[in-house]
Amino acid sequence: MTREIYDGYRREVLSASLWLSEHGYFGSQRGTGGNVSVRVDGEQAMAITPSSARYQDLSAGDICIVGFDLALIEAGGALKPSMESGMHSAIYRSRPDVNAVVHTHQTYASVLAVLAEPIPALFDEVSFALGQAVEVIPYALSGSHELAANVEGKVGSNANAYLIQNHGALALGRTLEKALYHAELLEKLSHVYCLALSTGRAVHTLPEPTVEMARALRDNEVGEAARKKG
Repeated sequence: MTREIYDGYRREVLSASLWLSEHGYFGSQRGTGGNVSVRVDGEQAMAITPSSARYQDLSAGDICIVGFDLALIEAGGALKPSMESGMHSAIYRSRPDVNAVVHTHQTYASVLAVLAEPIPALFDEVSFALGQAVEVIPYALSGSHELAANVEGKVGSNANAYLIQNHGALALGRTLEKALYHAELLEKLSHVYCLALSTGRAVHTLPEPTVEMARALRDNEVGEAARKKG
């Protein structure tokens, strides 16, 4: 693939990263937490944010192009790819419907992540977008092979959002715009669930037929994507 086409993916990743940073999804605007990637069409590769760099200081040329085998295809200047590249790669290899991954430290989702509290089906529109529930991925050290394996073991539920225990959140999408939208929906859902739990009263979930409908929709979308890419 030509450098010019890679540059298009790089600009897309940088734009999304800046938006997430400015809106508090990475925990702080001065920090370097969180990461963003997009699948490179037609290749076993992704464009991904670099490690340990403030997003406001980045240019598009700092975004790295990395194979799903984690081999560096094009460096982001002097910067190394995100330490979570293995986690992103595991998602792309497992989920043909996913073309963008956003890993955040957003506030309310992080509250539930440290509680290791999955989010049940609460709103039908959210369940159809994110999946029948937001599951918790077991803790492992950031950037470790174990964390990548834990993520790979969970994303087979075909949802578009997950909590990572004592770490943060994942939002997935067919496009980067969809992944950003799912990160927003996850934070809205997490906020509402935290407030509902704080009342000490029973939280009412969706009827089982609606939950099953959401599950079937997501399974069909993933299956269709697998057939197209197969």
